Amino acid sequence: MAAGDRLPLAGLAAAVKDNIDVAGMPTTAGAPSYAYLPGQDATSVARLRAAGAVVLGKTNLDQFATGLVGTRSPYGAVRNAWDPARISGGSSSGSAVAVALGLADIALGTDTAGSGRVPAALNGIVGVKPTRGTIPATGVVPACRTLDCVTVFARTLDLARRAVAEVSGPDGRDPLARAIPDSPAPAPAGGDGRTLRIAVPVPAQLQDLAGGWAGAFAAAVERLRLAGAVIVPIDIQPMLDAAALLYGGAFVAERYAAVGAHIRAHADLIGTGLDPTVARIILDAAAPTAADYFADRERLDFLAAAAAGAMSGLDALLTPTTTGHPTIAEALADPVPVNSRLGRYTSYANLLDMAAVAVPAGTAGGLPFGVMLTGPAGSDDRLAEIAARCEQASADARPRRPPAAMR
Repeated sequence: MAAGDRLPLAGLAAAVKDNIDVAGMPTTAGAPSYAYLPGQDATSVARLRAAGAVVLGKTNLDQFATGLVGTRSPYGAVRNAWDPARISGGSSSGSAVAVALGLADIALGTDTAGSGRVPAALNGIVGVKPTRGTIPATGVVPACRTLDCVTVFARTLDLARRAVAEVSGPDGRDPLARAIPDSPAPAPAGGDGRTLRIAVPVPAQLQDLAGGWAGAFAAAVERLRLAGAVIVPIDIQPMLDAAALLYGGAFVAERYAAVGAHIRAHADLIGTGLDPTVARIILDAAAPTAADYFADRERLDFLAAAAAGAMSGLDALLTPTTTGHPTIAEALADPVPVNSRLGRYTSYANLLDMAAVAVPAGTAGGLPFGVMLTGPAGSDDRLAEIAARCEQASADARPRRPPAAMR
C-alpha cells in the first residue's frame, strides 16, 4: 500500500470462514483430511486487505458448509455468543460469533441455504447475503457452486454494506460473478408520493415459531408500520416449496459433485474427522439422476414465477430470519429435522436468485431475535435502505453486546 491509497476499511479486524482461502493459512472446510495450504487469497479476502482490513485468521464452520447449526465440525461445536448451551447457527458459525463477541469488526461467511443469515440472527448481528455472483467465489470451497454466495457479517448494517461494496464486482476468474446494477433505494415514506409496501407471510405461515418469537416478529412489523410502511400479508407457499427442493430435491447433487469424491475416499474417517450427518447428506446426494434434476429445474421455474407474482408491486418480503434457537443438545439429538426448521425462511433465496439482509430486531426470551428482508436479484440497495429503517425503528429494542461473562 502506498501513501494516499484509499483505505475505507483501514485498521478493521476481519475474520474469514475456513472454506475461503487466506494465503499461508490452511483451508480445511471443517475437515482436517481436506486441508490444503493456498498460495493466494480468495478474491474477497484480497479485496478486504486492499481496502485496509487486517485479517486475523480463520473461523470454524459446519463441515463443507453443510448445515445451519454450527455443531457439525470435528473442531467442536461453536457455542452461541449469548448462551453457550445454544447453537450459534451455521454454517458460518465461527465468523458470526467472532463478530458478536467483538473479536472481529467484520467477517466473511458463505451462504447457500441461509448460512450467512441464520447465525447473524442467533447472535444479534447483521448478515448481508448479496445477489448471487455479486462477490466472486474465487478461492471458496464450493458447497453448491451455482448457488453459493460470499456474505459479510458486522455489528452494524452500515459497516456490513461498506465491506460488501469493497469486495463486490467480477474478478475475471469466477465465471458466475456478475456486475449487479444498483437498484433504486426507496425514498422516505411519503417523500416520493409512494408509500413503502412490505410483504409479510400470512398468519398460517408464521406458525411453528419458538415461544415468544411470533410476538417479537409482530412487534417488528408494527414498528415498521408506525415508521410509514404499508404491511401486506401474502402467501409465500411458492417460496417455501422452493426451499424444500434445496435438500429434498436433485439440487443437492451439486454437494456431491463438490466434495463427494473426497468423502468416499476417506470413508474410514466418518464419525471422527468427517461428520456423520454431513457425510450422509453428501453421499446420498449421488442418487438423483439427470432426469430428476431437470424435473426439479422445471418445477423451480414455475415456483419462481409464482413467487415473483406474489411479490409484484411490493418492495420486499419481511420474515423472521429463522424459526427458533435450539440448544446444542437438541441439534445433536435430532440433527436433520432441527436443521430443516432453521432454514424455513432462508433456503429458497439462492434457488430463486434473491438478495437478502438479516438484521437484529430485539429479543425473545432474553436472546437475540432477528428479521430478514428478501427481494429479487439486484434489489440489494433497496433492501439495505429498508433494513436501515428496520434498524432505526428497532434501536431501542435491539440486543446489546453479549454479557461480559460471555466475551
